Amino acid sequence: MPFLLPKTVTQENALQLHKEGLLNAATLQTVDCSALKDFDSTVLTVLLAWQKKLQADGKVLSIEHSPDKLKVLANVYGVSALLGL
Repeated sequence: MPFLLPKTVTQENALQLHKEGLLNAATLQTVDCSALKDFDSTVLTVLLAWQKKLQADGKVLSIEHSPDKLKVLANVYGVSALLGL
């Protein structure tokens, strides 16, 4: 079962979301972005932090159903290859 991102990820909820993801590490390997609509670059910070944690545990982060805006944002920040977008 994948970890579902909420509709909104901004500075206001990024830290809580990061912690929630770490508490649900068993589902964190696959992140479902299908509900993600309103977000800023902090979503990339959260995803990269999760990826770093998973890599330290010998696991890989997989991102599913990423919106085009997320792919463009990741490309602008130069992290699309790191996140597999």
